Amino acid sequence: MLISCAATRRRFVLVLLAALALATPAAGSATARKAIVISISKQRLRVYKGDRIVLRSYVSTGRTGFDTPVGSFTILTKLPSQTMEGVIGGEYYNVPDVPSVLYFTDSGHALHGTYWHDNFGTPMSHGCVNLPLDVAAWLYDWAPVGTPVLVVR
Repeated sequence: MLISCAATRRRFVLVLLAALALATPAAGSATARKAIVISISKQRLRVYKGDRIVLRSYVSTGRTGFDTPVGSFTILTKLPSQTMEGVIGGEYYNVPDVPSVLYFTDSGHALHGTYWHDNFGTPMSHGCVNLPLDVAAWLYDWAPVGTPVLVVR
């Protein structure tokens, strides 16, 4: 039997949500578990509180040769603003005052606000997840360090 990529992705998200539900505290004891899911193929972000979607947005992930890593991560560090500078794949970049930065890998991949383009829904980045400014600000305030981040194809 052939299972489509979409069916596999749905099953993976359902497994993640089931795991989150098991980790969710009992009603009345604390807030529901939070999670961020990014689909590279759809260039979409879904933000969950428990099993309820609380935010959806288009994003821009890494373009060809600058792939956003697929897998299960957590928010490691948050910075209200940061100048991002470096060389990746022979390309130099210097972007001052990038807002609402949420790092999810030790190798520099982050969700962050993006003021230099508004082409969300299309891969544009050097591997980060570019977010509209209002989405990035909301997510920065909402997601504590340790929030699960799932990046799927």
